Formats: sequence, structure tokens, C-alpha cells
Amino acid sequence: MKAIEEIGAVKILRFLFFSFISSIYHLLIDHIFNLPPIRQYFLIFLGAKIGKDSILMSVKFFNWHYGGPGVLKIGNECFIGDETLIDLYDQVHLENQVTIAQKVTILTHQNVGYRDHPLQKHFPKFSKPVIFKRGSVVGAGSIILPGVIVGKESFVAAGSVVTRDVPARTLVGGVPAKIIRKIK
Repeated sequence: MKAIEEIGAVKILRFLFFSFISSIYHLLIDHIFNLPPIRQYFLIFLGAKIGKDSILMSVKFFNWHYGGPGVLKIGNECFIGDETLIDLYDQVHLENQVTIAQKVTILTHQNVGYRDHPLQKHFPKFSKPVIFKRGSVVGAGSIILPGVIVGKESFVAAGSVVTRDVPARTLVGGVPAKIIRKIK
């Protein structure tokens, strides 16, 4: 099978292990014990760093088998809303007092497929961390692409697709997100 040849046995075992952990997380933590403190303790146990007074609602994670929960660093007094989707391929860092509304997607990598995919030479695989600076807010349904830094006390309007860094104290919005105004 092509996937086994390209990925290798060790990565497949890691994938299976984290698929099991992910299943436990989604079954037990999201459906049976659906309480933010239990979710946070479970993620901390697996290596995530989560500050005090932070709340993670029913957050979904994928690519556990690459970076794992250890790539997740959440500061104090942060909030991540329901159905937010977080890519654990690379680092995701929320500084203190960051708010991520519901149904936000945070991506840390791009991959079009197998090494011989016809678009691979035009869109090579890459990963970059995503950072949310202190006091930033991301509106519902927004998409944050790999490598983006959302500046201190900035606001991303709902439904935006953020492809570039957001300057500090700035309101951005749209597809792709553009500067709407500075926040004084």
C-alpha cells in the first residue's frame, strides 16, 4: 500500500496510538464527561500547557500523531469556543486573555497529498506555528492559516480567512482578511 511505503512503520504506529487517544478524547471527554475542566486536565496529562482560568469548550483536534497535545500552549484566561478545529501538526500558542469563538479553524500545515501528487511541486508540504498574541479575539467561523500571528489586542471579524499576520490593535475581516481599521 502506497501510504505505508511513504509514511513508514514508526509513523504508522504513532498514528494508531494517537488515533486511539483521539478516540478516547472525543468519546469520553466530548460526550460523556463534557466539562471544560476535565477536558483541560486530560490535555495537560498528554502534554499540553494550559494556564489558569482558561476554558476550552468542545474543541476538536486533528493530526494528533504529528505534534500531539504537546504543541498546544494556552495562556491564562483564554477561551476556545465549541466546534473549534485545531491542527496539532505544529505549534499553536495562545498568549493570555485570547478569545477564539465557536467554529474557528486553526491550521498549522499544508499538504496536497503523496510525494508524486501533480501539484506537489507547486504547493510543497510545509508547516508553521500559529500564534495569538495577548488579548486578541477571533470571531466565529474564521479560518487561520499556517504561520499567522494575530497581533496583541487585535480582532478578527467573524467568517474571515486570515492568510497573513494581523498587526497589533487592528480589526481585520473578509476573505482574505484585510485591515478594516486600527483599534485605538
